[in-house]
Amino acid sequence: MAHLGSRRRRALALPAGLALTASLGFLPAGAATAAPVDDVPAAVRADGPKLSYVVNVNGGHGTAKSVKKAIAKAGGTVVISYDQIGVIVVHSQNPDFATTIRGVRGVESAGVTRTAPLAPSADMAIDSERPLTADEAKASAAQADSDQDPLEPLQWDLPAIKADKAHEKTLGSEKVTVAVIDTGVDDTHPDLAPNFDRDASVSCVDGVPNTADGAWRPGPDESDHGTHVAGTIAAAKNGVGVTGVAPGVKVSGIKVSQPDGFFYTEAVVCGFVWAAEHGVDVTNNSYYTDPWLFNCKNDADQKALVEAVSRATRYAEGKGAVNVAAAGNSRMDLAADELTDTSSPNDSTPGERVINPRECLDIPTQIPGVVTVSALGAKDLKASYSNYGNGVVDISAPGGDATRYQAPDAPAVDGRILSTLPGGGYGYKAGTSMASPHVAGVAALIKSTHPYAAPAEVKGLLYAQADDTACTNPYDINGDGTVDAVCEGGERKNGFYGQGITDALDAVRR
Repeated sequence: MAHLGSRRRRALALPAGLALTASLGFLPAGAATAAPVDDVPAAVRADGPKLSYVVNVNGGHGTAKSVKKAIAKAGGTVVISYDQIGVIVVHSQNPDFATTIRGVRGVESAGVTRTAPLAPSADMAIDSERPLTADEAKASAAQADSDQDPLEPLQWDLPAIKADKAHEKTLGSEKVTVAVIDTGVDDTHPDLAPNFDRDASVSCVDGVPNTADGAWRPGPDESDHGTHVAGTIAAAKNGVGVTGVAPGVKVSGIKVSQPDGFFYTEAVVCGFVWAAEHGVDVTNNSYYTDPWLFNCKNDADQKALVEAVSRATRYAEGKGAVNVAAAGNSRMDLAADELTDTSSPNDSTPGERVINPRECLDIPTQIPGVVTVSALGAKDLKASYSNYGNGVVDISAPGGDATRYQAPDAPAVDGRILSTLPGGGYGYKAGTSMASPHVAGVAALIKSTHPYAAPAEVKGLLYAQADDTACTNPYDINGDGTVDAVCEGGERKNGFYGQGITDALDAVRR
């Protein structure tokens, strides 16, 4: 999943000098009216680093209006107000801003979205990758039959979920759109251009929609992660390159990652709200929201981040979108009694902390209602890196693994996932970031087959159609005689595979 590598990937830069204030909508009529605003200091400090905050408001438009006045008095500048969900994005150099604004009536929670100032931060490792070699391309083209795209023989992941059989029945509906909330999508790629939905694409990097043409594309030095994800979902079956899980549906790019790869809360909130209001049927989320690997509700700042992203995901689902997310690449049992996090905050100086997974959430994947996806290798075993957890993982799909652990059958040659890269290229990646788009693609096929199905119905079919897969115990993925993870649960639902391996064929025939 994003923040690639150990568990993520990286991407774009926050332009300086934001001063835009915008309102994208209003809460329903009849919502609570504004309560009196508590006093805030007449003089406030402005000697701290410039940071970004989310302020979560309860009540209607009147309450939001009065809170905005308090924000200004407390030394904050409103960047944008998502009145639809009661989330306000603020910049401030007042080091006491969050504490002050939490005392204002109508504010449920408020928190800083980062620990580093509003500036690019250090890059992080991305998912292992390599470009397709010329010899592989030639060998694959020789293997392809007339019904396959040239590189499809190298895509062991398609038959693993019966997508090749599904394509004999349908490629999916062009009326269905999957939004790739990620590092950006290169819509000029010949395998993506035929299916790209420009109207549902945007850059949300600053927490504000940027609708300039091509704003959704990754820059020349930015991560190719989102383009790879998009190809897995909907690369066209057009006689070129690879084939997506749902090659007949539309795909859009919602860019939320900074050039250095950080996915901050304000951008993620913007992405879900944009998807909700532009007819998106499925969102794919192969990342975790920085800077905290887990956001703990007993911390005032982190609690606010969970609340803001939760409101955004609920809003998107309420507008008809199924939200699918990667479980993460840290080899963690997310159902354990406690976990040790050594990587947070990842945008400044990380420290070690022991957390309770029931109180500290990986967002968005652990937000209620979001489909959590674990990764498989080419032998249908949990991938060596994949997070797991009974009652946490909902479903599993191919994410790839080291070939030495799970080698694919010929003619495929690499245990990772082959997909599109910017500039018309193709390459391999592995991660739960690669598993999630397989499930998003299957959800799009279900929506194509059942165009009037609500998100809850799509998710119900997704789980019911998944192929039951029993626990793998003992699980010794590298064969060194040591158990690497313990799977709990039964054949129909367990910590490694959730409710089973996603099934594209059943998605189009039931």
